[in-house]
Formats: sequence, C-alpha cells, structure tokens
Amino acid sequence: MRAMLAILAVGAAIAVPAMDTSARPKPQPVYEPPPPPPPPAPAGPVGLPDRLLSDAAAYQAYLDRVTATAPGFTSGASVAQALRDGAAYEPRAFIRGAIAYAAVAALEDPTFVGELRAAGNSPENRRLMVGYIVADPAYAIINFRASDRAAGLAKEALSGAALRLYAEGKRIKQSAYDVQHQDWSKQDVVDRSGRLAAVEASSAGPIPRADDQVPALQRSMSGVAPLAITAAPAEPPYTPLLARALQVAAIAALGEAGDDAYDQLTALATDDNTASCLHIAKLNLYQCLAVAKPNYEDIFCMGQHAMADTGSCLVKNAGAAMPIEVAPAPLGAPPAAHSTAARRPRPAQG
Repeated sequence: MRAMLAILAVGAAIAVPAMDTSARPKPQPVYEPPPPPPPPAPAGPVGLPDRLLSDAAAYQAYLDRVTATAPGFTSGASVAQALRDGAAYEPRAFIRGAIAYAAVAALEDPTFVGELRAAGNSPENRRLMVGYIVADPAYAIINFRASDRAAGLAKEALSGAALRLYAEGKRIKQSAYDVQHQDWSKQDVVDRSGRLAAVEASSAGPIPRADDQVPALQRSMSGVAPLAITAAPAEPPYTPLLARALQVAAIAALGEAGDDAYDQLTALATDDNTASCLHIAKLNLYQCLAVAKPNYEDIFCMGQHAMADTGSCLVKNAGAAMPIEVAPAPLGAPPAAHSTAARRPRPAQG
C-alpha cells in the first residue's frame, strides 16, 4: 500500500505542468534625463588688441612729449630737434592712436561696459551686436543709456590734451618774437632744404613707439589704475571722430576685440574730417618751412602749424570748444594778410 502511494505521488509530481513565467510583467527600462546643455561661452575680457594699444600709447606719448616743449630755445639745433618731434606723425596713424586712446577712456565707465556685457550674454548675441556696431556707429549710442558717460570720457581724452597742445603751440609761436634779441635766432637755418626733407620724412612715418606705456593702458581698462580723466556726460549728436571711439569701445566692452580683430578695428579707427584737417596742417607747415630763413621763423612754423594747428584739428573734431582769443589790432593797423609767409614774425630791428 505504501508502495502504491509512493508511485502515485511520483506520477502526480511528474504530471504537474511547469509554471509559465512568461506571463510576468517585464521590468520597464529606466531612462536617464539628458544632461543640461553647457552654459553659454563666457565673454572674453574687456580690452583692445595689443597692436591697437600700442597705437594708443604712441599717440599719448607724442602729446606728452610735444606739449612738454619749452619755448626757451638756445640754438638752431634745439629748434630743429623740436621741429622734427612736433612733425613726427602720419595723420592716419595719428587718428588711429587717438581713437584707440579715447576708447580706453570710454571703457573706464563701468555702467557702459556692464550694459553691453549684459546684453551680449551669449556668443550669438555678441556676434549680432558686433555686426550692428560695425554697421552703424549710432547703435551703441542709442541702445545703451550710459553711452553719454562713456562719450564724455572719450571726448575729454581727445580734447583735453589737444587743448594743451594748442596752447603750447601758441606759446612757442609767441617765443618766435621774444627770442629775436638773441643773435643765433636771426642766423639762417643750416641746410634749409635738408631740414625740410627731414621734417617731411618724419611726417610720413608712424608715431614713434612707446610700448613702455602700454601696461598703464591695460591696467586702465581692467579698472586697476584708471587714467587721470574725469568728465561730465556728453550728450549726442557726436562728431564722427567721437562716434568712432565709442564704436571701438563698445566692441572692446563685449570682449570681442582680441588680437584677431585688429584689422576690423583699424578699419573703424578712421575719420576723413580729421585726416583732411591734419593734412592741411602738414601742408601749411611745409610751405612755412619752405620760405623760412632765420631760426626764429622755424620756431614760428613749429608753434603755429606743427603744434597749434594739430591741436585745433583734434579739439574741433572731438566736438569741443576752441578757446576764445581776442587780440584787437592796434588802431590804424592794416588787415592781417592771409599768406603763411606774411604771418611769420618780422625781423627784429637793429
């Protein structure tokens, strides 16, 4: 009996079908959310290309050097050296340096820089903004409220030193009359044709480099050591020269003025009005020297045309006011002649 039950139990166990595990629900795959997109590439640092900063430094050094010219000349050789220094700029290189220097000053306004960088919060925005700025000088002026503050700094950077150059030129010109009691001043210039050729050659080249002043300009743009320039906001409209400076400053504020942008920025750093004015000043200088004979006449040519005329071009094209000079003629004096030669000082009597 027990054997039968064992056999039946084994048979029952064999007859029980296996459990169908295919009916169980399959586990659902776990999907990981995609990683967040990377943040937009940050803007580059505020600044200008090294070569453009070098242009600005050369311009600043020229103004510092020439405005330091003292009227107390003691020889024809000292006059000749000062004359070469005063003429040592090619107009378009001079304008490029002036615009770059004014742009550095404009970048010292933190609100102007902050507004531009806030708007250029992605590479695409910055690319579009640079295109707008290059196409229209008014873009950075109209769309950013602090542009008037940046314009005030740029205008002062251009006109402040230029007014000093103009004033020093007038002092040098006056010294052409005062020096005539010294015998050397009435002697003829040595090698007049060579002196004119040297001045023309000096005028055809770039401004002498002053790379030792570049670090100071870099510190200024970074806010570490601002330039000694203060100014009230300047309301538009702006002259083309000033508008160009703001264009360059706006691109620099966006961090899009790296070394690879030098050619693009150089194309912006021009102004035909200022170039024409400086060209006329150069021609007047050459004509004055061509007919000048004694040393004191070279002093006159330098003061009036190399210095005062150059300063006047910058002041006017920056949109600043020229000094009012009232010099009434003596009673019964004839009207002033218009030729350069007639304006030179007359030889001293005795």
